[in-house]
Amino acid sequence: MAKSWKARAHYQAGTNLKAWVFTIMRNAFFSDQRRSWRIAPLDPTVAENTMIASDDPTWSEELLDVRNAMQLLPVEQREALILVGPAGLSYEETASICGCAIGTVKSRVSRARANLLAILEKKSAGQRMQSDIHASGAFDDIMAQATTLGPSQSSSREA
Repeated sequence: MAKSWKARAHYQAGTNLKAWVFTIMRNAFFSDQRRSWRIAPLDPTVAENTMIASDDPTWSEELLDVRNAMQLLPVEQREALILVGPAGLSYEETASICGCAIGTVKSRVSRARANLLAILEKKSAGQRMQSDIHASGAFDDIMAQATTLGPSQSSSREA
């Protein structure tokens, strides 16, 4: 009816209104059918995992893959990477928290980044890594780890 209303200026008085509206509906139906081959069915699990992304629906899935790959890193590398990355600490602050030299922190972060890249490149394109959490919780989990490892916990770790 909305299409008919928009095209009301083209209606010729004295003709069959019902037939005119039916023709518009029929043409809209066939146009939709011609376009329908381009529409792929949506996988419910992918749809569920991508609902939180605002710009690119694959970002939440990719962040989940990064989080899962980080879980495969050695503890020292993961700790250094989280403190320098998501926690936003300097190398000096991270060295203080970890109780090691700045050069050691830089080395751990460098190796962690290289290992993380290797893990992510190993997975097949389009394949998702096994996960114990939902894609919408990946960011929160990484930030929770950063908070746990951050400066507020350094005094309890040094004791």
